[in-house]
Amino acid sequence: MGWVALTTFLLLILTLTVLMDLAFNWVFYITVLGQLLVGVMVYRVLRDPYTSDKTFDDFYEDFPISRE
Repeated sequence: MGWVALTTFLLLILTLTVLMDLAFNWVFYITVLGQLLVGVMVYRVLRDPYTSDKTFDDFYEDFPISRE
């Protein structure tokens, strides 16, 4: 979850730099860095060794439906 938080924080910083009307080159570099971080974040999340015994039949993990 660290990569998700870092990427979210950087993209929020990007939004603030646009709102503060910073120079275009700073906005461009932060945008490129944000795109790279999104790629790294997706790769890291997909390659995470997380396993679960839940299936799609269990519906949502935070709101399980009892099987009858």
